Amino acid sequence: MQQGLKQRGLRFAGAAGIGFLALTTFAVGDAQATEGYFQYGYGARQGGLAGAGVADSRDAMALSLNPAGLVHVGRQWQFGASLFMPYRDYTATGTLNIAPGKFDSKQNVFVVPNIAYSSPIDPDSAWGLAVYGNGGMNTNWPVMTNTAAFCGGGTGVYCAGQAGVDLMQAFISLGYARRFGSFSVGVAPVVAIQRFKAQGLRGFAFTSSDPTHLTNNGYDWSYGGGVRAGVEWSVMPNVRIGVAGQSPMWMTKLDKYAGLFAESGGFDIPGAVTAGVAWDVMPTLTLMVDYKHVFYGSIKSIANPMASPALLGAPNGPGFGWHDVDIVKFGAEWRATPTWTWRVGYAHNTNPIKAPDVTFNILAPGVVTDHITGGFAWDVSRNSTVEFAAAYVPTHSVSGPECLIFAAAAVCTPTAGSNIELAMHQYQFTFGYTYKFDTAPAPAKMVYR
Repeated sequence: MQQGLKQRGLRFAGAAGIGFLALTTFAVGDAQATEGYFQYGYGARQGGLAGAGVADSRDAMALSLNPAGLVHVGRQWQFGASLFMPYRDYTATGTLNIAPGKFDSKQNVFVVPNIAYSSPIDPDSAWGLAVYGNGGMNTNWPVMTNTAAFCGGGTGVYCAGQAGVDLMQAFISLGYARRFGSFSVGVAPVVAIQRFKAQGLRGFAFTSSDPTHLTNNGYDWSYGGGVRAGVEWSVMPNVRIGVAGQSPMWMTKLDKYAGLFAESGGFDIPGAVTAGVAWDVMPTLTLMVDYKHVFYGSIKSIANPMASPALLGAPNGPGFGWHDVDIVKFGAEWRATPTWTWRVGYAHNTNPIKAPDVTFNILAPGVVTDHITGGFAWDVSRNSTVEFAAAYVPTHSVSGPECLIFAAAAVCTPTAGSNIELAMHQYQFTFGYTYKFDTAPAPAKMVYR
């Protein structure tokens, strides 16, 4: 009886934790993420494997990668948090409006939490619940004196005072999976919440369709959702293939920034697709290779180039000029002893930002391309596991000319001899805890006389 009360208490704690995380993610989770503005992985296991594992599900956070894997996880709940440290800077020379010099964005340490629960329904089906978050296009540039010729002694990157943006996204996902022999399928509707603010963009007011809803309007909120689905197939006893996809998240508009984002404040979250293979080289060693494609180019407010001949906020207004991103991930997990598991990973993604769009992307310098990761899991008891993962993201940069707009709805003109270099490097440390519930005994067979 005491064991049953303990398990019910832990389940309640897990559910309460999920609700609490949904409320606190916004308070602690704003950061500049990695694969564009998506985290490269969620939870300590994905964190140690560079996000690989679409064909190898072993924990409840598999719901955030491939919901088909829930049938392999058992009953468990887990929670964790990432200490995320992105270092961003820009260097400008020969500019006429952008503040020349080298400057670092402030606020370089953030916490991004996650929590998940999974439970079998019967031997061939399971359900799960997960809450996780992205950082986003977060920057906070100092109020420097702007000595550019067209600024006239003003301050800030764009000659309009304190400049930067803050985008936060949280996802609440409820998933179901079913196994058909060696094949499993899963589906997970996702509710998404966004919070956004921008400041220091008054210099673009004459190019906006709605200047009063362009900048410095505080936080705005956006709500919506989509669906994630996946399959996993054991083609051989030691080889598995996984494919998962996430639809776009169709979001309500950010009305306070209807004069900034295309389509009067539209800011949907792009879809993505992932495919991969997992190979058990030995019973204790698994190698994984994943490929992922993120469709940034399908969202006008993200993908439209700054040179778009339209006003900010218009149906085809300028955006950040981001391109689709392709990612290749490699992961290895060695279950060295019954209590210790070791993980390493590497991921490489293409850069979404090209040279003509560096001027606007001072706000969102998501230029990093490589992720080197490692981690471990320690079973401190039969039910409890403590996990850790670390990631190093080397410096990567993109350079291009300053883009000046001289008249409303005019295509921007590169400043001759100018150069703006965006650079970033990152560190991330993830801590996690997993509680695995004991398998319930089979029900006693009733004998009728």
